[in-house]
Amino acid sequence: MRPGNQSRGLSIAALAAAAFLAGCASDNAATEAEAARVAAEIAARSGPPIALNQSVADAAAVYMSFSRDMAALEGGFTRPEQIQDALRRGAAYDPGQISRGLVAYGAILALQSPEFVSGVRSMTNDRASRERLVADIVADPGRASTLPGAEAAAGLVMATLSADINSLGRAATSIENDAYAIQARYDPRRAWAVSEVRDRVGRLETVKARSAQTMLPSAQEAANLFAAAHSGGGALHVDGEPRKPPYPPAVVNALALAALAALGYAGENARANTDALQFDRFSQGCLGMSKLNLYQCLAASRPNYEDMFCLGRHVVRDLATCSRGAAMPAPIVTVSDVTPTDPPPRTVEPIVISPAPPPATPEPPAPRRDPSITERLNAQPGRASPD
Repeated sequence: MRPGNQSRGLSIAALAAAAFLAGCASDNAATEAEAARVAAEIAARSGPPIALNQSVADAAAVYMSFSRDMAALEGGFTRPEQIQDALRRGAAYDPGQISRGLVAYGAILALQSPEFVSGVRSMTNDRASRERLVADIVADPGRASTLPGAEAAAGLVMATLSADINSLGRAATSIENDAYAIQARYDPRRAWAVSEVRDRVGRLETVKARSAQTMLPSAQEAANLFAAAHSGGGALHVDGEPRKPPYPPAVVNALALAALAALGYAGENARANTDALQFDRFSQGCLGMSKLNLYQCLAASRPNYEDMFCLGRHVVRDLATCSRGAAMPAPIVTVSDVTPTDPPPRTVEPIVISPAPPPATPEPPAPRRDPSITERLNAQPGRASPD
C-alpha cells in the first residue's frame, strides 16, 4: 500500500474507534441514568432511614441508668453513712425528667422490633403518604398502635420494663425488711440503728437541694441507645411475647415516637413532636407525689432505721409503683359463674309489712269556763291561797 492510502486507512479506523467509544459512553450514561432512576424510585418507596434525635436517647439513658442504680440497692447497711449516701443518690431526680425518660426508653425498645419498623414503613410508598401518616400520628398517637407490628413492639416494651420494675420491687422489699430486722436485739447494728440521725435538718435540706438538679445522662449509655435506635432492630437483645391493645398511655406514646422515627420524622428538626410525645401525666404526677412523701418521711424520721425505711418505701418502691402504673396494664378482675360445688342460694321468706295505722286525731281542747267566786277571791293580791 502506498503511504498516502495507508495514512487514509488509519484515519478511517481512528474515526470508527472514536465513534464506537462515543456510542459506548452514551450507552453507559443511559445505563447510569436508568440505575439512578430505579434507585430513586426504591428510595422513595422504602422511605428515608430511621431518624431519632439525640435528646430522646439522652432521656432514655437517664431513666435506664437511674432505675437500674436503684434496683441494685439492697438491705444490709453496715453504717449510717451508707444510708445517707443511698438517700442522696435516690433523691437526685426530677420527676418530669424520669417520666420523659420512661417513654423515651420505651420508644427505643419498640424500635428493636423489625416487624414494627418494617410494618410502619410498608404503610407508605411515597413522600406524600408518609407525611399523611406522620400527621395522623401527631394528631392521634394511638394511631401507631394500629400499625403492622405494633403488638410485637408493645411486647418488647412491656416485657423489658416489667423486668426492670420487678427488680426495683425486690430491692425495695429487701431495704424495708432490713429496716425492721435491724431493730432486733440480736442484730449487731442495733446500737447505731436506733440512734437519732445526725444533723436531721441539714440532711433534709441536702436531699431537697439534690432534687432540684438535672440529671446528666451517661455518655456511653446514651451512645449505645442512640445506635440501637438506628439499627433497625435487635441491637439491645430484648425479647417479649406480643401484647394486644389496649395499651397504657406511656406505651401508646412510646409506639408513636418509634413510628415517627421509623418513618424518618423524629430527627433533630422534629424536637417539638418528640418532646410532646414524651409527656406522660400519670408517671410525672405519681413521681412528684412520691418526692413530697419522701420529704415528709424524712422530716418525721428520727432514728437511722426510719431513714432506711424512707429510702425503701418512698424512693425505690415508689419508682417501681409509678413506672408500673404508667407502663403496665391495670389488673383485670373477673367473676366466674356459679359452679355445682357452690352452696345453693338460701331461700329467704318474704317479709310482709303491714301498713302503719293512721295517726290519731287529737282531742279538741275543753271549752273555757269562767272562774268561780272562790277562784276570783284567791286571785286577789294579798290573799293567801288555801292549802
